[in-house]
Amino acid sequence: MMPSEQFQTKADVAKAVREWGILPFFSNSIPGFSIEERADPAIWFTNTPGPWEWKGELIRENRFAYGKFFEKKAAFLSPAWFCDLANFRRDGYDFDALYDDGKAYFGDKELFDRIDAHAPILSKELKKIGNYGKHGKKGFDTRITRLQSQGYVLVSDFIYATDRRGREYGWGIAQYSTPEKFFGVDFCNAVYQKSPEESYERLFCHLKKLFPQVPESTIRKFLR
Repeated sequence: MMPSEQFQTKADVAKAVREWGILPFFSNSIPGFSIEERADPAIWFTNTPGPWEWKGELIRENRFAYGKFFEKKAAFLSPAWFCDLANFRRDGYDFDALYDDGKAYFGDKELFDRIDAHAPILSKELKKIGNYGKHGKKGFDTRITRLQSQGYVLVSDFIYATDRRGREYGWGIAQYSTPEKFFGVDFCNAVYQKSPEESYERLFCHLKKLFPQVPESTIRKFLR
């Protein structure tokens, strides 16, 4: 079962991701299972970096997977648990095979191929080379979210603009990659080692152990 203490520091968040394996950033259908709900309100949006600013550092320093993996909302996962999630969500397919079997949209394939060819790539650069925008193609947000949910794409960093004094400002621009490029050979060798069904049951049992009070139907809906 999860402890109830609040997060006060970046180290607290990193420790939670390592110990729990999965930690959503925003509130979701499992009560109390997010940084948003567990971080001390006093550390949000102050003059010093807080949870929002820690995202890129947590990814870089710990090699956590980060992306919109659950309920179209972002979450951190440890490498091992992300491997199970990707295996389950991919259902045994690499993306080329998924597309060849008619189970992926052409637009998704086009976007995935650009990410795979240029990873890591900033979202603004990806939109530019893909001609997404006001006078170009539509649907970027829908497609990039779907690719993350399916386990084929993740956020590999957040890059901040800097002023002439070298100080960072703004919200941070998402940088995308594929898990294969981000994690390398360890992920490639492990992602399809289990059956998708086995990975799903591992995820379900893990969350049920963390949240024994939460109905099984809620956990299954969260994982889907």
